Amino acid sequence: MIPNPDPPQDPAAIADRVTTFNQSEFAQLLGMEITEADDGYARVTMNCERKKNPHGVAHGGAIFALADQAFGIAANCAGTDRVAVSVHIQYIAPATGDLVAIAQRVADNGRCSTFRIMVYEGERTIAQFDGVAFRVSPGKE
Repeated sequence: MIPNPDPPQDPAAIADRVTTFNQSEFAQLLGMEITEADDGYARVTMNCERKKNPHGVAHGGAIFALADQAFGIAANCAGTDRVAVSVHIQYIAPATGDLVAIAQRVADNGRCSTFRIMVYEGERTIAQFDGVAFRVSPGKE
């Protein structure tokens, strides 16, 4: 994992961010739960139940949302606000059960951070999501 150029965050502040993300309406709607988070890293789970497409497998939008949630908390739990500027997902295999998305920062130049998020069902790779997050400076747009 690539280090964050920002100062380390207090574990209580990270816990507050995790709670905020876990309690968001969308996360609750899809049943997503952040089980681990730290600077540049996150692990988020979701069950595919009631999120399947007409083929009986997890809807691509649900898989994308899970990966995006992991991206969001990994990029934002250390106290610096970042917004997504680019994402790409590659669907590798269908899924029907419990999913986990693991996000890791793979590059950081101080303004933009790149993250790779892998989605798994057990040991099987379901999707790879790559995202770039832009650091938001207070008072600047």
